[in-house]
Amino acid sequence: MASPGKESTWLILNGKSAQQPEIRDAVEHLRRQGHDLQVRVTWEGGDGVWLVDSAVAGGASRIIAGGGDGSINEIVAGLMRQPPERRPALGILPLGSANDFAHGLNLPMGPRDALALALTGSIRPVDVGKLDDEAFVNVASGGFGAEITTSTPVGLKRLLGGGAYSLMGMLKAWNYQPFEGHMRWPEGEARVPLFMLAIGNGCQAGGGQRLAPSARLDDGLLELLFVRHFNSLGELKRIIDELENLPQDGEFVRYLRVPWVEFDSDGAFPLNLDGEPRRYEHFRASLDREALPLVVPENCPLLRRAG
Repeated sequence: MASPGKESTWLILNGKSAQQPEIRDAVEHLRRQGHDLQVRVTWEGGDGVWLVDSAVAGGASRIIAGGGDGSINEIVAGLMRQPPERRPALGILPLGSANDFAHGLNLPMGPRDALALALTGSIRPVDVGKLDDEAFVNVASGGFGAEITTSTPVGLKRLLGGGAYSLMGMLKAWNYQPFEGHMRWPEGEARVPLFMLAIGNGCQAGGGQRLAPSARLDDGLLELLFVRHFNSLGELKRIIDELENLPQDGEFVRYLRVPWVEFDSDGAFPLNLDGEPRRYEHFRASLDREALPLVVPENCPLLRRAG
């Protein structure tokens, strides 16, 4: 183990993946190549945050989040508690069912390639989203988008790509009650019966839905997508068509690029923060500019500026 003050890399691994042979093989292969790679395993929610504290105290220069979008969110929360000058770089080993953030970054999905990139890849400062005081690095999705992400079986989630909802989602929609609320951003405001809301720092959520196709992690802007409620099958079809033509605006769909947005809901509004469910009656979403050193592949599609 690295002594305090010596730089090393810590892999904080979701406990559900700890016994996968290909993960162990990848770790051992990279250690044989001379990498100082420490492995720690989470047992329950919140472990990732204090393990980040331990990694920083142990002199880690990089921390690799091994897990899905929820695991990444927890590690980011831990990193954002650190002083900026002591904040290690974040690498990602995608091990979830959706891996939306990793796919958006165009990371390799194989454990050996992904771990090698996390250890040796270029580091770029990227923005971190803030929903009130909670950090998110990818997408906050709300309304119908949040409900279908948490309630639809994994097999059907795979049918949700490209903004076209699954048949199950369409049927659920007929009994769906829109969330009334007031939205404000720097250059406008609207009171809307919301069907769906997405606030993107990254580009996709819900297992492949590209809800923020213009998103960049280093541009100081959030992608704001909101869809007003509908009253007929024809209007639902129009919504699907408009979602497939993002980032263009339509009759039901608006797509904006904003540094912040506030929302006051008439009731508890369901919102997934990097896939983790929450409920809010009021929130403000903003950005912490260039707050996170992130390990990225060459020609990463979520970066505006060339490396």
